[in-house]
Amino acid sequence: MEQKHPLPPFNLETAKQKIQLAEDAWNSQDPVKISMAYSIDTEWRNRNQFVNGRKEVQAFLTGKWEKELQYKLKKEYWAHTDNRIAVRFKYEYRNTAGQWFRAYGNENWEFDENGLMEKRYASINDLEIEESDRKLK
Repeated sequence: MEQKHPLPPFNLETAKQKIQLAEDAWNSQDPVKISMAYSIDTEWRNRNQFVNGRKEVQAFLTGKWEKELQYKLKKEYWAHTDNRIAVRFKYEYRNTAGQWFRAYGNENWEFDENGLMEKRYASINDLEIEESDRKLK
């Protein structure tokens, strides 16, 4: 059976560990590696897109980083319960036309007993910025 530590139920320390592991994985921009933190039948809402299962996660992330270049993400703890974690985040990227953006958002995560994320719901807003205004490098 696949497991992704730390496992629920989460306490403050293990919730923050889970968040840091997610941040590190997403900053690797490796869709296969990232997808392994999610259950086989994971369910996502990302902005206005719905993604189901690891294969769709991999395709979604591959497409994301074809359009969002020089991506850098920072996640922050918001709250947690036994098998759920809420995070707020920001990330910066440049699009293929050279325009820089900072995206702000919130995510709600729900994990199975093996520490794999079953549900990920993300609300995200983008703000155009100048390259000189970047905070994440």
